Amino acid sequence: MRMFAHLSDLHLDGGERADARAAAVFGYLREIPLTAVLVTGDLADHGLPAEYRRAAELMQHTAPVVACPGNHDARGPFREALLGGHAGDEPVNTAIEAGGVLIAACDSTIPGQGAGYLADETLSWLDAVLSGHDGPAMVACHHPPVEVGVPPVDRIRQTGEDRLAEVLRRHPTVTALLCGHVHTGAATTFAGIPLRIAPGVVSGSLLPGEPGSDRDWAEGGPVTFGRPPELLLHVLHDDGRLTTHQRSVTG
Repeated sequence: MRMFAHLSDLHLDGGERADARAAAVFGYLREIPLTAVLVTGDLADHGLPAEYRRAAELMQHTAPVVACPGNHDARGPFREALLGGHAGDEPVNTAIEAGGVLIAACDSTIPGQGAGYLADETLSWLDAVLSGHDGPAMVACHHPPVEVGVPPVDRIRQTGEDRLAEVLRRHPTVTALLCGHVHTGAATTFAGIPLRIAPGVVSGSLLPGEPGSDRDWAEGGPVTFGRPPELLLHVLHDDGRLTTHQRSVTG
C-alpha cells in the first residue's frame, strides 16, 4: 500500500507554539511507514533563514519529504535551507519519485503578494516532468485554484486556473491535486481529478456561520487556535483511486 502524508501551513516563527505543533506532527509521522511526506507551503511565517533551518530540522522522515513554498515563504531562504540551492528568486519547483509515484511540487507564489499564480515557466516545467513519467503522479501547490467557501482565503486563491487545468487534462495519470493555504481540510474536484486541501498545522479556519466566523482575519479570525494540529493521509490504490483520511495529533 502506498500512503502519503500531506500537511501544510506550519508557520514556524521562532515561537514555542508553532514549533511544538510541527514537532508533534512529525513525531507522529515518524511512527508510520510512509511512501512520502508532502508539505504544501507556508513552512515559515516570516520567510527568515532561521525559520527554514528549523523546518529542515523538524521535517525528518525515513521516507522522502518534499515541500513547495506558500505566500508566507521567501524563495531564496527556502531554496538555500531546504534544497541546498542558491538564493535566486525564480520559482521553486521540485519533483521526486517515491513508490513509483511522481510528486510534482509547484511554486504558486507571487513574491510580495498573498494570492497565487503559476508562472508560465512553472507550467512548462510541470508539463515536461509529467510527460517524462509513465506511472501515477500527484501535483501539489500551495494555493487552491478554486473557491472553497472561506471568503478571506478565496480572495487570495490561485488565479489563471484554466492554464493549469489544460496541463492536467493532458496527463490522465495525475491522480490528485494537493494544496494548502486554507487552514482547514477540504475535498473537491478540479479538472476532473480529486483536489485535496490539507488542514493547517499551526491553526484552523472557519466557514461562514460557524461560531467565531464573524471576526475578520486581521483580528484573529476566522482562525481558531484551539484545535490540535491536523494532517491528511492519502492512500493511493493500485487502480489509481485515492482515499483520504484526516488525523488530529495530540501530545
